[in-house]
Amino acid sequence: MTIALTGATGFVGQAVLDVAAQRDLAVRALTRREQEIRVNVAWVPGTLSDPATLGALCEGADTVVHVAGLTNATDPADFDEANVEGTQRMIEAAKAARIKRFVFVSSLAARQPDLSQYGASKAKAETLVEKSGLDWTIVRPPGVYGPRDIDYFEMFRSAKWGFIPLPPSGASSIIHVHDLARLLLDLIDAPPALVRRRMFEPDDGREGGWGHDELARAIGSAVGRRVFAPHLPKALLELGAKADGMLRGKNARLTQDRVGYMTHPNWVSRSAKRVPEAVWSPAIDAGEGLARTAEWYRAEGWL
Repeated sequence: MTIALTGATGFVGQAVLDVAAQRDLAVRALTRREQEIRVNVAWVPGTLSDPATLGALCEGADTVVHVAGLTNATDPADFDEANVEGTQRMIEAAKAARIKRFVFVSSLAARQPDLSQYGASKAKAETLVEKSGLDWTIVRPPGVYGPRDIDYFEMFRSAKWGFIPLPPSGASSIIHVHDLARLLLDLIDAPPALVRRRMFEPDDGREGGWGHDELARAIGSAVGRRVFAPHLPKALLELGAKADGMLRGKNARLTQDRVGYMTHPNWVSRSAKRVPEAVWSPAIDAGEGLARTAEWYRAEGWL
């Protein structure tokens, strides 16, 4: 089997390559820049904006795993270009190459498209996939953490100083990136009746997810610190987003769009959309996963 993979150089995509290597799977991987040689990986230079590149990516592949997507932007139009138009081009390339199987990575944010441009773009992309006529499966991951991640890293770095500012009270699910990578590859040849044309919301197996304060304490424990984790009002976070935009411009991590979905109280994966155990189940306990992630940050000099 050969997999056409987008987002291969990103956080989740690199984990997919790691698991694919363990399974001796062949991958054709999209990349913007020259990459080091990897066994069983054929790098295809280009972007989601170029149909010819996507045609080359799908050539000789049996399955598409579409991971690539834009999660943060200061210009809302960028979300539609990357997440909506990019997905449409990927669907067209798969059809042209006569690839039927299409595994699409969306987001829990698509459940509430009114809260953020990011969530709205992912919801639009899901609709395109569902209407594509392909043999699709959609995965809506919750918060993804693990080695190489730069989003949860902000909480780890803050925890090192004993302080983690939180959004208003709420709960969310999380998943280790290695578990998510396993799932994406497990879905490729899972029994059709269990996964085909279905949408899943995986997690770490913790029923009811994590309260924001619970997760903050768990991250504090992973870095060996007790933390003070106050809930900040939405208005203060909006001010912080404006300040971050002024300071870092297009590189801002806290944007108005992110504030929109950060302050929603429920990002817990729904049990009704759980992945069947016959297909996949999480293997990494959050306590162990957070501790190993902290160790990776230390080893890499991030903490």
